Amino acid sequence: MRCPFCLSRNTRVVETRTGKDGFSIRRRRECLSCGRRFTTFEKIDETMPMVVKKDGRREPYNREKLLTGIRKAFEKRPVSVERQEEIVDEVERYLLNLGEKEVPSRVIGEKVMELIREVDEVAYVRFASVYRQFKDISDFWEELKKLIKDEA
Repeated sequence: MRCPFCLSRNTRVVETRTGKDGFSIRRRRECLSCGRRFTTFEKIDETMPMVVKKDGRREPYNREKLLTGIRKAFEKRPVSVERQEEIVDEVERYLLNLGEKEVPSRVIGEKVMELIREVDEVAYVRFASVYRQFKDISDFWEELKKLIKDEA
């Protein structure tokens, strides 16, 4: 393993733990050249399905793209980065369990909204406004009415 600070290959594992998701391994490493410590994660390399966009284009699944959208929805909300990453992990497990080679982006978006809604309703409305492309305040109002109705 190469040190991210000095690029030396002279590192050692200080500690190994199972990741929070139970499917990864977290390793704490120390560079024997510069003495700095860093963390690495090992995860099973599973092939994610291709994403079929609304216009028919196909693109590879991109974890970072999904995480960026979720982070924007949770911006300035009291939800940890770890919880946001857990949502992405849950979406990925869901996609892998579908067992499909291609998945419509709609399926991913609906699953993300379902998981966000369980965590924070404000983040849910933010994500929904982008995902469903709200045109004006009436679209927001309709979504808010659904939330209020479901809470009652």
